[in-house]
Amino acid sequence: MSEGTKQKVGLRERKKAKTMANVQMHALSLFREKGYHATTVDQIAEAAEISPSTFFRYFATKEDVVLTDNYDPLLVAALENQPAELSPLQAVRNAMISEIIEMTDDEWETTRQRNQLIMTVPELRAAALNNYTKFMQLLTQIVAKRVGSHSEDLAVRTFAGVIVGVNISLMEYSAEVTKSEFSKLLDEALEVVEKGLLIG
Repeated sequence: MSEGTKQKVGLRERKKAKTMANVQMHALSLFREKGYHATTVDQIAEAAEISPSTFFRYFATKEDVVLTDNYDPLLVAALENQPAELSPLQAVRNAMISEIIEMTDDEWETTRQRNQLIMTVPELRAAALNNYTKFMQLLTQIVAKRVGSHSEDLAVRTFAGVIVGVNISLMEYSAEVTKSEFSKLLDEALEVVEKGLLIG
């Protein structure tokens, strides 16, 4: 791919991300005002000044406007860029915390509101579990490659499951605390993992 083509792709992806963020912002505002179930895709599209067909170009369902974010691909990129000499846990810890810190205030507010909805709407909570399963599979592949193993390695799969479990355990906190408070909680939770999950 030429440099010019890369720039065009990058611009297209940034434009797509900007449009998706705008739609999410209006959707979350409507969900707060009317409630999740009472809000329609047509209302979201009208608020975002797009057509319903454009909405479905970016989000397959109304659920997806809550569940979709750019955090996972950014986290994957950050993890792949961690120094090779770091342990898998150190690499994951650095990548996760750096991506939280680098979020803008608006991005964190969107994340916070999304997690509030996921925690309170049963069908969103169920769909989020499916997303976490997919992320665990992706994390398994990345960590396996990092340590020279394979994605069927039980130790690697268990490690990925623990990391996803940390994220799930902190979801409720992320809906209530500031970005800096959450990054501190995340660091503390991963420190518990690093110490061997010793409690009591």
